Amino acid sequence: MRALVIGSGGREHALVWKLRQEGFEVFCAPGNGGISLDATCHEAKSVDELLQLALRERIDLTVVGPEAYLAQGVVDAFESCGLKIFGPSKRASQLECSKVYAKLLMDECGIPTARFRLFDDPVQAERYVERCEFPIVIKADGLAQGKGSYVVMSREEAFNVIDLLMRKKVFGESGERIVIEEFLKGREVSLMVLTDGKTCVPMLSAMDYKKVYDEDRGPNTGGMGAIAPAPHHSEELWRSVKERIIDKLFPALEKQNVIYKGVLYLGLMVTQDGPKVLEFNCRFGDPEIQALLPLLQSKLAEVCFAVIEENLASLPIVWREEKSVCVVIASGGYPNDYKVGFEIHGLESVEGVVVFHAGTKRQNGQFVTSGGRVLNVCATGRTYEEARRRVYSEIEKIYFEGMYFRRDIGLV
Repeated sequence: MRALVIGSGGREHALVWKLRQEGFEVFCAPGNGGISLDATCHEAKSVDELLQLALRERIDLTVVGPEAYLAQGVVDAFESCGLKIFGPSKRASQLECSKVYAKLLMDECGIPTARFRLFDDPVQAERYVERCEFPIVIKADGLAQGKGSYVVMSREEAFNVIDLLMRKKVFGESGERIVIEEFLKGREVSLMVLTDGKTCVPMLSAMDYKKVYDEDRGPNTGGMGAIAPAPHHSEELWRSVKERIIDKLFPALEKQNVIYKGVLYLGLMVTQDGPKVLEFNCRFGDPEIQALLPLLQSKLAEVCFAVIEENLASLPIVWREEKSVCVVIASGGYPNDYKVGFEIHGLESVEGVVVFHAGTKRQNGQFVTSGGRVLNVCATGRTYEEARRRVYSEIEKIYFEGMYFRRDIGLV
């Protein structure tokens, strides 16, 4: 059997790693330095190039990593050629690709979320924040690689963010519309659910660490680490999420003739009033899936096929009863300006953990940095403390110039 994983980050390396364990010959496009040791990498990037690659290599299963490919309609293109691909359609992926769309849909069907206002004019947005009580949250409408959400503490900061998004267009068209919403207080939980359009099954819960610095300080990032399961998750919480969110969302999509198949990531804030939606993502969370896959006892490929073939109800999904910790090693300066091209030392000495590559490439037989988030170091254990001890002891063996990582991942 042959599998294709689309993407080039730590999430994709984790997917490649799991599928290879299950006996697949794995291809990846475009991949990265570490992935190239576990899969055959191709430079295919456009939807058409990816489609031609899958047809040429007779791919049995394709798994989409990044949201950008979903927004471009890669699932629709593959399905039109009879190929099996895991992920939602272009229309369904609007839940992530447009925060305006997601907010309006939640408002329409009564899904609990932060109170919000929408703006496509920076002047009107600035007039609105003059009347706001702080903190507030300002979000770019479109995709921004996990960096388009700002917790704003003052009017001056709000004006700067509005200017950054709507006038300077740091995220291009993604910032032409913005959402300004109330700041929710509570415990943040990430929950991913699998759905084949008929049945919805929760994955094991996880919790990510968005802020760049210890104690959740500094700007948001694509994620500096994750643990699984989330310590504050419970069956009671899942029942509440299903009743208040899931059972309203999918019928609302069906009314728009949208059948959602794949994984749906719910970024939740558990408030005094119950769970509320912070965001939807239409793909596996990164770095949450890096923490989750080492705990997945079932075969990932069987799960994907069950979703694609609308057979999820008959497939039991089994998880190991352990804890998992994933720590991201980043380039100094991330998520802002950072340098690349530094040789990575010590990887050959690491043992007892799994290292997923995110921003690396191979150069003259060596791994060098090529992105902001460089490596994901993951371990499991009977407790969070046991898992984090393994991770941090092995991180001490790794070095590249300017490397940075949070030291509080897994402290619960």
